[in-house]
Amino acid sequence: MNESRVIAFTKMHGAGNDFVVLDATVQELPPLESFSRHLCDRNFGVGADQVLVVRPPRDTGAADFRMDIYNADGTQVEMCANGVRAFFKYLRDRDRIDGDELRVETLSGVVRPRWMGSNRVCVDMGRPILSPAKIPTRLGSGEGPVLDAPLEVDGSEWLVSSVSMGNPHAVIEVDDVDRAPVASVGSAIESHPAFPNRVNVEFIHVVDRGRIRQRTWERGTGETLACGSGACAAAVTAVLRGRVDSNVQIELRGGTLEIEWTGHAAPEASVFMTGPAEEVFAGHFPVPEG
Repeated sequence: MNESRVIAFTKMHGAGNDFVVLDATVQELPPLESFSRHLCDRNFGVGADQVLVVRPPRDTGAADFRMDIYNADGTQVEMCANGVRAFFKYLRDRDRIDGDELRVETLSGVVRPRWMGSNRVCVDMGRPILSPAKIPTRLGSGEGPVLDAPLEVDGSEWLVSSVSMGNPHAVIEVDDVDRAPVASVGSAIESHPAFPNRVNVEFIHVVDRGRIRQRTWERGTGETLACGSGACAAAVTAVLRGRVDSNVQIELRGGTLEIEWTGHAAPEASVFMTGPAEEVFAGHFPVPEG
C-alpha cells in the first residue's frame, strides 16, 4: 500500500480493554469504518478492541466533548464504559478540561466521568434500561426486567438476563467462567434473532454477595479482557435477581471494576462504575491509499 500521510494516535486501556484514541479536533481523519479495522488489527496495525474519537459536542450546552466509538470490525456503537474512562484521562492529561469532571456525549446520551486520583475514574452511567423493547430484545415483555429468560442456542437452553447500559447486554450465570464457552456461545448469542441490534454477552460467576467474576464477548470485537458497560449490566441483573448487594466488585481478566447500583431501594438510581485508565504509548499510523 502506498502511504500519503500519517495520523497521530494514543494507545490506552481500561482494565485491559484497549483503545486507540484519535483526536478529530486537531487533525482530519479518514473514513473510520475502514481505518478502524486497520488500526485495531493486532498483527498489521496498532492493535485494539475499539477506536475512540474525540470530537466537539453537537450541543455545547449539554456536553463538553463527543466520543465516537468504532469496533474492531469497523462498526460504530453507542457506548463503551471503559472507553469513557480512557477518553477522560486522555483529555485531562492534555489539559483540555477544567476541574475533575466532564460531560461526554455518546450515541446513547451524555455520561459524566469524574477523576478519583491515582489513574482511577468514576463514571455516572445513568439509569439501566430494563424495558425489552428499548434494550432491544425479543425476550421478556412489557416494561421488564428480563431475568433468567430461556434462550435456545444451537440446541442447548441458556437462562439469559438482559439490560441496556446505553448498549445491549445479555448476562448468563455459570458455575465456572474459566470453562464457559465464551467464543462459541457468545458469538451465537451476539447475532441471535432475539437481539435485533446484536448484543454483548457476559458470562458471570457470583462468588459472594460482593464479588462477581466475569468474561465478556463483545459484539463486533470478540472476547475482551474487560467490558465496563458489561460489568454494569452484570451487577444490575445480579442485584435484580437478589444475588448480590448494591456495591459489588467485578473481577475481569484485565482488572477489577467497582459497581454501585441502589436500584432495589431507588429504581431511578444511576449506576456508578469506578476503575482504572492508563496511557500505554503514542505514535503515528499511516493512512493506506486504495
